[in-house]
Amino acid sequence: MGHGQVQLLSGVKLTMREGTWSPELCPDPHPHPPQSTQGLMKGDKCEEQGPDPKPSAPQQPTEEEEALIEFHRSYRDLFQFFCNNTTIHGAIRLVCSQHNRMKTAFWAVLWLCTFGMMYWQFGLLFEEYFSYPVSLNINLNSDKLVFPAVTVCTLNPYRYTQIKGELEELDRITEQTLFDLYKYNSSSTLVAHPRGRRDLRETLLHPLQRLRDPALPAAARRARSATSSLRDNNPQVNWKDWKIGFKLCNQNKSDCFYQTYSSGVDAVREWYRFHYINILSRLPDTFTSLEEDKLGNFIFNCRFNQVSCNQANYSHFHHPMYGNCYTFNGENNSNLWMSSTPGIDNGLSLTLRTEQNDFIPLLSTVTGARVTVHGQDEPPFMDDGGFNLRPGVETSISMRKEALDRLGGNYGDCTNNGSDIPVKNLYPSKYTQQVCIHSCFQESMVQECGCAYIFYPRPKHVEYCDYRKHDSWGYCYYKLQDAFSSDRLGCFTKCRKPCSVTSYQLSAGYSRWPSVKSQDWVFQMLSLQNNYTIKNKRNGVAKLNIFFKELNYKTNSESPSVTMVTLLSNLGSQWSLWFGSSVLSVVEMAEFIFDLMVITFLMLLRRFRSRYWSPGRGGRGAQEVASTPASSLPSRFCPQPSSPTSSPPSPDASRALTAPPPAYATLGPCPAPSSLASASSSAFPPEEP
Repeated sequence: MGHGQVQLLSGVKLTMREGTWSPELCPDPHPHPPQSTQGLMKGDKCEEQGPDPKPSAPQQPTEEEEALIEFHRSYRDLFQFFCNNTTIHGAIRLVCSQHNRMKTAFWAVLWLCTFGMMYWQFGLLFEEYFSYPVSLNINLNSDKLVFPAVTVCTLNPYRYTQIKGELEELDRITEQTLFDLYKYNSSSTLVAHPRGRRDLRETLLHPLQRLRDPALPAAARRARSATSSLRDNNPQVNWKDWKIGFKLCNQNKSDCFYQTYSSGVDAVREWYRFHYINILSRLPDTFTSLEEDKLGNFIFNCRFNQVSCNQANYSHFHHPMYGNCYTFNGENNSNLWMSSTPGIDNGLSLTLRTEQNDFIPLLSTVTGARVTVHGQDEPPFMDDGGFNLRPGVETSISMRKEALDRLGGNYGDCTNNGSDIPVKNLYPSKYTQQVCIHSCFQESMVQECGCAYIFYPRPKHVEYCDYRKHDSWGYCYYKLQDAFSSDRLGCFTKCRKPCSVTSYQLSAGYSRWPSVKSQDWVFQMLSLQNNYTIKNKRNGVAKLNIFFKELNYKTNSESPSVTMVTLLSNLGSQWSLWFGSSVLSVVEMAEFIFDLMVITFLMLLRRFRSRYWSPGRGGRGAQEVASTPASSLPSRFCPQPSSPTSSPPSPDASRALTAPPPAYATLGPCPAPSSLASASSSAFPPEEP
């Protein structure tokens, strides 16, 4: 049987290889012995055999005879061809061992297991790649370093003249509250007033109250009091049974709660702080704090790298809780300080005044100063990163710089400049995570409470919170603070870490200053030069040294652990390990799968056409075939010219023509001889289908 040709697309001719399907009907009017047809291979043509066949030169394949795309007849032929010709190791053993079924089964199982193991390793490699792991690279550099910004605060809010009267009224109310709750006479610590002590709590909202602890039942309290060996001299106050707090309600008074504390000190400080914020918010926007230009009132001496500081080296601002603050070597400094030599003598040295005159003792319960180290383009967060300096002590802080560069995108959840963060930056500085968190809380305050918290920058056209204008802001603030701490506001989720961070690792050492032997002349010099007059001299002065421990700084940078090049290399290693092949072997495998799909498609197409597209059966089909003119017959029927010696067909042969041609005859055309136009319908051979 000759090879078959399938005409599927215009201009593309498909040929089934090596004894494959014969979709066209190519009869021979003079059958020959079977050996005459065994030589029909790819490119052979159905020809008429004349009475005296003459030997002719072999014909060159024409365009119609040369197939553009060839496919195998069956899955078996395709598989044998693939195993015999592929460069994948072990595949040929599936063919050469076909007469030994045990070996064939063994190599088939081994080949499939190897194939499965390889693709299991492929899965692990792809899983690792798409997890986007990173490697941390540590580099140690040494160079001149820019000295960071240093912010120092007095640690004591000041009594401003504009609100001094309101603060004195708050002090009198606090004095009366302490006496009512604890029978404590605070006249020795609070300023005496000519009006004397009287009950002023009715003039102030949210008075401080003593509340019974509802968590402890009365029976348990009585049993504990009976077995307790300690007797309370003041039965009005029992810290085990009572809590101190103040009541806060929403705007329509439909919901209220008590902000309570188990410690009376904490309760008084928080209550005083709450009212102090309301008073401080009434200061005008154009107000400037007192003595901001008088640096000598707080800082007696300032030197950097053995050179005295000047006014251009620092800037001033006021903090609601930490008072007057001074930032050295900030972004406003025209010439930033550079450190070319490490050591205590090549850093910043400050002599600070820590005495407390006319400050607020109920708001600040510590003495000394507060300092923080930060970058020039970062705001100083005194609450988050600052620490206190002790009076009468020299504090030496050594620094070491560290830089961290994170990978963004799929490799890490960080942001380059904060432009993709859904929180507006309210600070006049670059993006940091703390800046974003504080801005997020302030936005929530404005949205929920209708006013801004005085500790953070406020948006434009928004007022600071004051219960004279916003009577329920305290209720809203403490509710919002609780939601913020538990991350129900989503600020910690929204505010991602910056991709580039510069930090300073600090370590501190302490020593007594001035020493016993030198304190006399030191205090004498301070008194003559800076008007330093205080009875307990050691409690009114402190010294601070900040310097680089070494100029070596560490840079931590992230890089992808698995790149595309690494992935391809690992895939190639696994392929070579299990099959000993290369990229071309992968192409062979892809070609094998493609051929498999095409053969499957052709087989399904043949079955579909034989079932639905074949000519009608019976007499109707015979009439259609018989009534078709010879000139209009499709070339796939391959009519052959009859020889002069051929006899007319018998009636039986005519009846045989009533059978329709096979269904696969419609798959494609067959080249017709030149004498097709002169052939008649009787030229079909009387061959049984």
